[in-house]
Amino acid sequence: MTRVDDPATTSPEQARAAFRAGTVAPTSGWAPGFTQTNLIAVPRDWAYDVLLFCQRNPRPCPVLDVTDPGDTSTVLAPGADLSRDLPRYRVWRHGELAEEVEDVRGLWQENLVAFSIGCSFTFETGLRAAGVPLRHLEQGRNVPMYVTNRRCRPAGRLHGPLVVSMRPIPAGLVGEAVAISGAMPAVHGAPVHVGDPGELGIVDLGRPDFGEPVEADPGDVPVFWACGVTPQAALMASKPPFAITHSPGHMFITDRADSEYRVPVQRNE
Repeated sequence: MTRVDDPATTSPEQARAAFRAGTVAPTSGWAPGFTQTNLIAVPRDWAYDVLLFCQRNPRPCPVLDVTDPGDTSTVLAPGADLSRDLPRYRVWRHGELAEEVEDVRGLWQENLVAFSIGCSFTFETGLRAAGVPLRHLEQGRNVPMYVTNRRCRPAGRLHGPLVVSMRPIPAGLVGEAVAISGAMPAVHGAPVHVGDPGELGIVDLGRPDFGEPVEADPGDVPVFWACGVTPQAALMASKPPFAITHSPGHMFITDRADSEYRVPVQRNE
């Protein structure tokens, strides 16, 4: 197994090599400064439904790349392989989670079309640089994710609820977190909700649907971002015959600098 002494000092290529060699870990904090992506791969006859679903729901599903059928390469990281360069995958059959594995080369089908969708881990580098604490990193945990009561706009055969990630942010830094993430719409952009989780239908922050719970510090406010696990909730609701996705929190690390997806922020003088 390739040893990684400090994920925060790895390059994207070193991180992918570690994952190929068997390292399994949530990728928040890995290769800071580089864009991370969610993965969903579906049979070709479902690809238009996914593309339309993403177009109609751009906050949770901002598409950064789409492959040709059967192709496991991506322009986001030339030479990488989407079927083995993520730390953990989920395999879906008829909307049911069939297995979680570290390599899907033997399961990749010639008709699979893969979508790379922007991930909020990408803007965490900017949050940390601005002094915004990230409790899940401080506590060595995966970010918590929740299924909400908000429905995505359906597309073809795909439908389902919005999934959000949550980060407790000190109240005085919420505005900074909104501005930093809002400048990066290709990786989910600004939060979709700040404050009372009950307005999203979330009953207990201590019981996330994906990821792990995190402890908030006094004065923290829960801040919720649209999440790229939303397509997995759509798989569960819509039940396509087969799909491969990333395991929540275990992303593909690209060679693209996060600055490529940052738009200029207009500030009032």
